[in-house]
Amino acid sequence: MNEQIRQKLLEMIAEDERVRDELARTGELFDGYCPKMEKVHVINAEELEKLIDQNTWLGESMVGMDGAEAAWRIVQHSISRPEFQRKCLRLIEKAVAAGDAEAYQFAYLHDRICFFENRPQRYGTHSDWNESGKMEVWKLEDKDKVNEYRTEIGLKPLKSLTWEMDETRENKPKDWRKRQDEFLKWTKETGWRK
Repeated sequence: MNEQIRQKLLEMIAEDERVRDELARTGELFDGYCPKMEKVHVINAEELEKLIDQNTWLGESMVGMDGAEAAWRIVQHSISRPEFQRKCLRLIEKAVAAGDAEAYQFAYLHDRICFFENRPQRYGTHSDWNESGKMEVWKLEDKDKVNEYRTEIGLKPLKSLTWEMDETRENKPKDWRKRQDEFLKWTKETGWRK
């Protein structure tokens, strides 16, 4: 195990959490993709990419379970780096097959990429606000098989999940249409969509 890389990953995700908490307290986190949060995500993604290019996917055998979880979370948050997320999806898929990463990590990243590319997700891990202001599971590749897919990777069936809207949940958008327009523009600017 490489303790130095493990510690670096834990520091990176700790900074991500610190900034996220700070922005959540001020409300800045809930108004589009906050530039302060994006800056942390970009810096972390660049650093993680260097580490991956020097080593390979930073799986449990190299950085321990908590280090591998931190690496995966950094990738999950690297939403303005589509090619990096796609690259990591392939690496995580290989690591899962080798027993060096958790299957749910592949599933969540797979669905996240599908969401940004506007394709149906397979595992039902991604949710979003609908026009009525309710959180719902985003469109599915196969609603009849989604629970089968989830079970295969150790996730609970979708029907066991509930979305409760209360004051502690991230703020729903004030103007859903404006949010959708801004999101579409952002996906084109970052290269998720054409």
